[in-house]
Amino acid sequence: MADPFVTHGTTEAPAPVAAPGRTGRGRTGPPLAALARLAGRRALAAVPVLTVVTLGMFAVAAASPFDPVRQYIGSDGLGASQDTLDTLRERLAASGTFAEQWWAWLRSALTGDLGQSLTLRQPVTEVIAERAGWSLLLCGLAFLISLTLGTTLGVLAARRPGSVLDRCVSSLSYLLQAAPPFWLALLAIWLFALQLGVLPAGGLTDTGSDTVTAGSLLRHLTLPVAVLAVSQLPWFVLYTRQGVLDALHEDPVRGARARGIDERTVLLGHALRSGLLPVLTLIGTRVPELITGALLVETVFSWPGMASATVRAATAADFPLLAALTVISALAVLAGNLLADLLYGLADPRVDPDQM
Repeated sequence: MADPFVTHGTTEAPAPVAAPGRTGRGRTGPPLAALARLAGRRALAAVPVLTVVTLGMFAVAAASPFDPVRQYIGSDGLGASQDTLDTLRERLAASGTFAEQWWAWLRSALTGDLGQSLTLRQPVTEVIAERAGWSLLLCGLAFLISLTLGTTLGVLAARRPGSVLDRCVSSLSYLLQAAPPFWLALLAIWLFALQLGVLPAGGLTDTGSDTVTAGSLLRHLTLPVAVLAVSQLPWFVLYTRQGVLDALHEDPVRGARARGIDERTVLLGHALRSGLLPVLTLIGTRVPELITGALLVETVFSWPGMASATVRAATAADFPLLAALTVISALAVLAGNLLADLLYGLADPRVDPDQM
């Protein structure tokens, strides 16, 4: 009997099978070790980024005409002696060149000491701890709502391109893209608080009450979350719609339809996996816009988050607080990009995390 691997006197070995977890057609997903290496590389790359960000912050502070010491003591410093000002400047680590101030701040920050807020007269860590939770609650809920609702509307619009639903969803998304968050916030206050009177205009507690209850929190949280979610919604809608539309014209989807598979299974089982990949990359790019939108929304609704501290730090040249908030914003952006990369590596088996 002839050897099936012998052709014209030449012996051919069978094609090697890709090992599980390695790149290739047989790979079903990246190994956790590859994702861990990706996270490690991103963490190392974040070090020079944060270094440049903080150095730039202190360079701007050094070039600013504002004196942090006089900002700290206010009108009490009008009659203060130069020795008193120099002593206070030394205690606030505001003496020396901007490089020396940056190095002193960095050494303290690595030990958990972010300095003293010049305007709020309390440690920066306390300022952040009091406000970060409220900002995270607002941003987290708004992001989840915009992501869930945006992908749902995008898929529904992509199922029937050119239909009335598709035209309405797409037109509304383009309209919302041009609407700034603060305008949406003012419109929501005018409609739901002033005209209809169904929701409070801002704050965290009801008038005449200092107690935060679950009911009052839900009422006061509704408008800020809704406005911030709506401001982020159109990008998820449009990206999902285009991604699913492209996926519906790919060869695997056409093959599934040719085999007689029903349209629902084709959409959910074949088109969505590749169609939602662009949305994963969008997650990282929307983080800066989410932070900016949250600052505007918190300011309009008097939400007790990081916005009030950021505005006070910027207008009063509170550089210790401003430096910490800048670092937090940079870390949030880097974390968003890392999350998008990890999700993309998990969702697309063709992607090798070691090559990202």
